[in-house]
Amino acid sequence: MTNQQDKSTKTNMQTRHPLEPLSLPEIELTVQVLKKQTDKITPTTRFVSITLHEAAKEKILNKSNENISREADVVLFDNGTNSCYEAHVSLENQGHLISLEHIPNVQPTMTVDEQVECEQAVLRSVEFQELIRKHYGIDDVNRVMVDIWSSGYYGQEEERTRRLARPLCFLRSDPTDNGYAHPIEGLRPVVDLNLMEVIRIEIYNHYPIPYMNFNYSADRIEKLRDDIRPLDIIQPEGPSFQVNGYQVSWQKWSFVVGFTMREGLVLHHLTYDNRSVLYRGALSEMVVPYGDPAEQQARKNAFDCGEYGVGCCTNSLELGCDCLGYIKYFDGNMCTSRGELLVIKNAVCLHEEDAGILWKHTDRRLNNPEVRRSRRLVISSIATIENYEYGFFWYLYQDGSIHYEVKMTGILSLGAVPPEQKSSYGSLIATQLFAPYHQHFFNVRLDLAIDGINNTAYMVEAEADPEDAEYNQFHNAFHINKTRLETE
Repeated sequence: MTNQQDKSTKTNMQTRHPLEPLSLPEIELTVQVLKKQTDKITPTTRFVSITLHEAAKEKILNKSNENISREADVVLFDNGTNSCYEAHVSLENQGHLISLEHIPNVQPTMTVDEQVECEQAVLRSVEFQELIRKHYGIDDVNRVMVDIWSSGYYGQEEERTRRLARPLCFLRSDPTDNGYAHPIEGLRPVVDLNLMEVIRIEIYNHYPIPYMNFNYSADRIEKLRDDIRPLDIIQPEGPSFQVNGYQVSWQKWSFVVGFTMREGLVLHHLTYDNRSVLYRGALSEMVVPYGDPAEQQARKNAFDCGEYGVGCCTNSLELGCDCLGYIKYFDGNMCTSRGELLVIKNAVCLHEEDAGILWKHTDRRLNNPEVRRSRRLVISSIATIENYEYGFFWYLYQDGSIHYEVKMTGILSLGAVPPEQKSSYGSLIATQLFAPYHQHFFNVRLDLAIDGINNTAYMVEAEADPEDAEYNQFHNAFHINKTRLETE
């Protein structure tokens, strides 16, 4: 197996594209501007996100890049006052505040820091320690793992006025055990994230904790396959793509790689043969509704972009494991909720793949088959949101087509049932252990700009012609109907 990381890329700051993500110095400057020019940065304030303020589309398409200033959009949340703010900051010269607006009655994304702090709050709760000892015989609270899970909004007053989480808890048999195999069913803490403390623990029906271990780490699996031979990916002359900063060109394609704390991987300003195709493409939201009405499971309805931030949960990819071949990586620049710089190394992977046959034809009269191999450019990232992994893959092909794929892996969010029983709302996968029925819906925002921004979408359907038509004696005629889609 041959793997290489491309380290030859240089960024020419004079040709930096205005849609490139914020650099670390720009994020740092944004934090300093808000600290100096507002009174909203207190010990209880969190920086939920700092993202590039994207310039107006008209400016980008007019290629007046030299006149486009760098600016940042910021979401702030004050745990002390339960208040959310949106800020707009100029990064020109020494930076200055453009605007600051209070957004009432909303809860922004739960930060990664809050996920960690929520787990700590549950584990240090004396009430939680007493209940797991009483109901489950657990003396060592450090064996418990806690997934944050948003409370959601179901019309209750506390959901409207407080920042709540309803974590799910699992038990490890040892410090490196797969805790998801041992859900603590029947007991669920409610955490006020502003106070960062457990305000109550809801107790439902009591189920014994599933006892069977299911570990996935390679060093804990008794037998691994030994019948697979090496597969080498060799590009002796290097890759066919060129990279300048976050700008990429390959096989008539050109685009800008973007990255935000909410969406993760973003593609900007895609052109093919210098013709506009897609102005912006990114995952805008995904929701995972679970179908079990039991009290422990009923509130599981994850909006992973809005509630947790796909970008914040993005992995640092590993050469030879996540990406195979000749690789170019892009880092994800962001900050912690306290405004400290944070880099996700190798957040985005760029590489080429063989994609089978692009075109083939054999003329039987000439006995001379013609075939063209297809190659595709892959731009990808992977996010871990508690138990699930999501791989997001953009594929660009030599024929000008674009494909988007989401690969779901990781571990199911599991529940427990009493011995010798099954669930009507899930699949029993081991003794006392079931996977609730659930769905995944992915919403991708595509700002198409095919040869310009004045595009219209049509729904195209095939329709059979009347069988009794004079011209349709063999009943084979059909035509295409086009319906203009004027609203969503």
